[in-house]
Amino acid sequence: MPPHITDKIDILGILLDRVDYEKASQRVMEFLETPGAKIVVTPNAEIIMAAQKDERLKAAINGADLSLPDGIGVVLASKLLGCPLEERTTGFDLMMRLLKMAEERGYSVFLLGAKPGVAEEAARNIKKRFPGIKIAGTHHGYFDEAGEEKVVGIINEARPDLLFVAMGAPKQELFMARNRDKLNCRVAMGVGGSLDVLSGKVRRAPVLMQKAGLEWLYRLLTQPSRFRRMGALPMFLVKVIFNRRK
Repeated sequence: MPPHITDKIDILGILLDRVDYEKASQRVMEFLETPGAKIVVTPNAEIIMAAQKDERLKAAINGADLSLPDGIGVVLASKLLGCPLEERTTGFDLMMRLLKMAEERGYSVFLLGAKPGVAEEAARNIKKRFPGIKIAGTHHGYFDEAGEEKVVGIINEARPDLLFVAMGAPKQELFMARNRDKLNCRVAMGVGGSLDVLSGKVRRAPVLMQKAGLEWLYRLLTQPSRFRRMGALPMFLVKVIFNRRK
């Protein structure tokens, strides 16, 4: 029997929700109407491979309220397992949908992550695109666990509805998992390098490459330093095939 349960799929021990952008957006809107901080994560092949060696990361992902398949590798793996996901749901694209909804419905957002100054530049560009949006605050992601309490205090003072955490894996997932009972927000979502893109520091792949599932190739061509990290994708698919046969 394919390794899935109704609305979730298990890929190498990581549980992913079987949702498209519309369903994911609806789930987040439901979270915004309920008390307590809900966690949204977006594992790709690289993160799932990292979780094979990091139990804390695996627990953080599987303990999230919504786990979205980010990346063509995860979608390919779901097809290999015989229970194809509806589509890949990238953190950046879902974030843009949520920003639009936040503007329309009056929700406030807090941007956390990236180098000093990047979140502020991203906030300015977001305000240009969504003039009516409420930016509750910003803070860079260059702090250690010793400084975490102070950052959580800054976020809580701002009382955002949506907290976008752009610190990369596993830092963002572990931060959200550790602080979910301390954060005074409705939804905390890991968004990787999205603030770098929104600030203009990094360019996304052309739309045609995005639709073809080749965004990883564009990143590799424009950021050769990622070459070693990209090796996780073929190893991920090999591991999925091996586990399926076993």
